[in-house]
Amino acid sequence: MSDRTYTVDTVGDEIADFLDAVLDAADFDVEYEILDGEEAGSYFEKPAVVVKFSGPDLEFLMNNKGESLLALEQLTQEVLGMAPDEHALMCFDANDYRLLRQEELRLSALTVADRVRESNTPYRFSPMSSRERRLIHLAMRDQADLRSESAGIGPHRHVVIYPAGMASLPDPPVPTGPPMRRSGGGDRDRGGRGGDRGGDRGGRGGDRGRGRGGDRGGRGGDRGRGGDRGRR
Repeated sequence: MSDRTYTVDTVGDEIADFLDAVLDAADFDVEYEILDGEEAGSYFEKPAVVVKFSGPDLEFLMNNKGESLLALEQLTQEVLGMAPDEHALMCFDANDYRLLRQEELRLSALTVADRVRESNTPYRFSPMSSRERRLIHLAMRDQADLRSESAGIGPHRHVVIYPAGMASLPDPPVPTGPPMRRSGGGDRDRGGRGGDRGGDRGGRGGDRGRGRGGDRGGRGGDRGRGGDRGRR
C-alpha cells in the first residue's frame, strides 16, 4: 500500500481529468460528482472517495450489472496508480447500485452465518470478484464462532463459511465448459489465489459538472476546458 491519501482534495482533479477524457470520447451524456466517502452515504466498505454518476446515458454504464461502470472504476484506479489493496478506497456508483449491493452482501453473510451456526455445516457462496469476497469477509469479522475463507481458483474463486473449529474442505472440482461469470462489483482477479481476506455530460457539447460535494464550489472559478465545461 502506498502512503498516498485519497480524498477529493488530493485526487479529485486527476479523477475528473480522466473521466472527462473518457466520457467525451465515448460521447456519453453523463454527469458525475466526486465525494469524500463520509459524505457519500453509508457504504459498508467505507471507501475514501465515491464518484456518483447520473444523466440520460447512464444505462450504458449500468448494463450487465454495471459492467462498464466497474471497468471505468478499475481504469481510474490504474491511472491513479492505486495498489490492489487500495482499490476498496474508491467506489464508482450510480442510482445507489453499489451501495445497495454492499448491503445485500452484508445481509447475505449474516443470514448464512446463522445457517452455518445452526446446522454446523459449511456454506459455499457462488463465485464472486475479490472486492465482493472481501465484503463477505468483513461482514464475518465479528462472528467469533465462525470463520470465512476464500477457496477455488480464478473465475471459480468463492467464499466458504465454516464453524470456527472445523477444518477446511477440499476445493470442489472445477466445472467444465465456458468460464463462469462472477457477480459484479469489484476488482478482477489476476492469478488465482491472491489474498482477499479482509477479515473482497451536461448534455453533449454542454456543461459537465465536476461536483465536489456540498457547497465547496469550484476551485479557481470556472476553468473552462474545450468550451463551457466548468467545475462546480
